[in-house]
Amino acid sequence: MDWKAFDAARQGGATGRDPVGIDFGAIQDCEARLDPTAPRDYRALAARLAEEWKRTRPRCIGLAGGQGAGKTTLGRLIERACGELGLRACIVALDDFYLSREARRTLAARVHPLFETRGPPGTHDVLALDRALDALLAPGEVTMPTFDKGRDDCGTGVRVRGPFDLVVLEGWCVGAPPGGQSELVSHANALEAEEDPEGTWRNAVDAELAGPYGSLWRRLDALVFLAVPGIEAVRRWRLEQETERDPEQRLDAPAIARFVAHYERITRRMLERLPESADWTIRLAEDHDVATIDPWPKKGLPR
Repeated sequence: MDWKAFDAARQGGATGRDPVGIDFGAIQDCEARLDPTAPRDYRALAARLAEEWKRTRPRCIGLAGGQGAGKTTLGRLIERACGELGLRACIVALDDFYLSREARRTLAARVHPLFETRGPPGTHDVLALDRALDALLAPGEVTMPTFDKGRDDCGTGVRVRGPFDLVVLEGWCVGAPPGGQSELVSHANALEAEEDPEGTWRNAVDAELAGPYGSLWRRLDALVFLAVPGIEAVRRWRLEQETERDPEQRLDAPAIARFVAHYERITRRMLERLPESADWTIRLAEDHDVATIDPWPKKGLPR
């Protein structure tokens, strides 16, 4: 079933189960209890995914997508939708596992200056994240880190109690594959050409994806990929996000363009390659609506 057919059936008031097991009644009831101010497509999608996971019971799900794609919004809706259907879900943000500002400065001095900017692989505490995922799936209280983007430094953390039925790891590069030497030869943008002419930074980032990050991705039972229309949409949507921050902490358009340039190579690679491996590729339109979902799983978690 594709998105248009599912959406038409949902809008038309379909009830019961279809031949591949989609419970339209449960989806509609669940969606009706979600935040009415959230985008309609994202509410429907969250309810549909929660209904799928109630039947298939995965333990760890990845939620990936470019900056501004709506991962946080969708994650919040998924968490609530799962709760409505009897699953205790926890959304874990990759961003909350950024290294401290001081640790990134040390990394920048040791490896390459571009590592001072948070975001690219190498700027997260992957080992701590791996341990946190284990802890959330087990009984007991867990202290989860937080990251204050306004201060660009680690926050105070929050305490939650496991076990959770489902953990969703959301982050811009979740599931991103390494590129390999042949891809890294050319510059992706002016930032790389001017500040990483020898390729030291991008090779180090690629090694992180091939190593600790790749190991983390392999523990995921499934991957949901929000495919943005392109890098220009990422710049535009990321700039729109700045309006939600305090005025004194907002970045202007040139600063956003430079920031997004750190992400560009991997974002483009994900758009090219993740549709081949992701369990759900959700292609977004320029207005953030869901355009298509491909492939739509028939039963269980396709691998």
